[in-house]
Amino acid sequence: GAASDYAQIIQQKALRLKSMVQDVFEISKAASDQLPVKPEVLDFGKLLRQTLADMDGEIQKSGLTFKLDLPEQPVEITADGTRLYRVFQNLLQNALNYSLPGSRVYLSLKTIDKAAVASLRNTSRNELPEGVDFTARFVRGDESRTDGGTGLGLSVAKSFTEACGGTFRVETMADLFTVIVSFPVSMHKPKQ
Repeated sequence: GAASDYAQIIQQKALRLKSMVQDVFEISKAASDQLPVKPEVLDFGKLLRQTLADMDGEIQKSGLTFKLDLPEQPVEITADGTRLYRVFQNLLQNALNYSLPGSRVYLSLKTIDKAAVASLRNTSRNELPEGVDFTARFVRGDESRTDGGTGLGLSVAKSFTEACGGTFRVETMADLFTVIVSFPVSMHKPKQ
């Protein structure tokens, strides 16, 4: 009945609040260099493929077409795999939430001047406002949405990327939304 529906809504709101508080806490820790980071050499392409594979159900349901340009050969970077996984989980979720229905989402990984550069580009459902810092806390691309975008996804993604030693940048052009995450390529001495 109505009471159990209500209880369910309360529970959902409580869970959402809990995850928001955790996000804010982690962003704050990252901002003050208190975020525990376990750097390891990892294959950036493999991490991206893993994140996509884990979100495949949602991607299939979304009706969006994902166009991937990921190299076959390993692109090795030094980062915290768990944190970086979360970064791309948030970015893909963001694309799923905000893309124009039926549009294409592009994910590429390229090595440019000793940097591994991943970019995720999608067409926004709504025109993007000018001069907005989308990585600021609680900023949403669409102010009218009340379906639980906390506005923290990009902020967390940026904080975690920077805590891992990468750079995070958002570029918007008309209704195109592009996030660029780059890390220095790890140079290894060849094994003897």
